[in-house]
Amino acid sequence: MWTDRTELLLGKEKLEKLKKSFVTVIGLGGVGGITAIMLARCGVGKLRLVDFDKVDETNINRQVVANIKTVGKFKTDVIRDMISDINPNCVVEAITAKLTKDNIQSLILKNTFVIDAIDSVKDKVELCDYCYKKEIPIISAMGAGNRYDLPNFKILDIYKTSNDGLAKVMRKLLRERGVKNLNVVACSSEAEKKTPVGSIAYYPNMCGLTICAYVVNEIIK
Repeated sequence: MWTDRTELLLGKEKLEKLKKSFVTVIGLGGVGGITAIMLARCGVGKLRLVDFDKVDETNINRQVVANIKTVGKFKTDVIRDMISDINPNCVVEAITAKLTKDNIQSLILKNTFVIDAIDSVKDKVELCDYCYKKEIPIISAMGAGNRYDLPNFKILDIYKTSNDGLAKVMRKLLRERGVKNLNVVACSSEAEKKTPVGSIAYYPNMCGLTICAYVVNEIIK
């Protein structure tokens, strides 16, 4: 079985917990795409994948979903097909839609672990606020752009982050909504100030791998 090595490490009971788990990934770009793939490889039984975007040629430098054959295709469709070739027992709900304040209730279910890999600050705030108030477990990705040094990502409360422009904006908006805590993946190194944001292959992927590790450990503990 393809899960034999995972079972050797975790044992049958923990592997069974992963098989019975349900994770929702919002945003399938550089961070969310690799996170979804690795969760499937770890044995997660059900994934809900939400993204409205198509693969663009500029995604090829960093996104697991992107290559010359997938350009122009919806990211949800590509990731779903990739997962079916990796873990055919994983139930994948691929939803091609943009998360908004109006549809968030239909996209986010109570019995799930939510991963926020959205680029839009406005939509990230809506998602994190909703999950906080509904007591739905969530982990949110902070900035992974404009850096190329050795990645050093950590899981911490957003109110303890530093050197992260996205987290700074998020902190202010979440505080205004009464959100008192939010687990995030943030990098300790300071990003260069560049517009548009530049990126390199390993940074968003390392962020996604850190998220995957956190979620797996939360599920099996």
